[in-house]
Amino acid sequence: MLAMSVAIAGEGDKNKAAEKGIQFTEGSWSSILKKAKKENKIIFLDAYTTWCGPCKLLQKNVFTREDVGTVFNGNFINVKMDMESGEGPALLKRYPIEGYPTLFFINGKGKVVKQLLGNQKPEDLIKAAKSVKVGPAI
Repeated sequence: MLAMSVAIAGEGDKNKAAEKGIQFTEGSWSSILKKAKKENKIIFLDAYTTWCGPCKLLQKNVFTREDVGTVFNGNFINVKMDMESGEGPALLKRYPIEGYPTLFFINGKGKVVKQLLGNQKPEDLIKAAKSVKVGPAI
């Protein structure tokens, strides 16, 4: 492990930041919904596009923070989805958005319980996350 981190020292810092921040789950939307239902967790969906400047800032400056990662990794199933490729266009029909990034908190039944638009300050994103409650009704 040490030899690898020395060999890719430039990448090491970036990977360390990613480890501390939000860990995103990959998979089909239906499998994510099933996982949320099974684990009784809310899905945090980062709906972004590749050309969106505020989306890139959010991913670089907020999602990589340890304090944000602590709150989101322990309480949510975190997913990021390019809304212009893969399952993104189909999700746009189900979850219409006004701009990018749009951040959704979605329960296991696929119902939006909270939605945020635009770049967020870390403390505001944490506050929004803590206001989302998971309960037996989900």
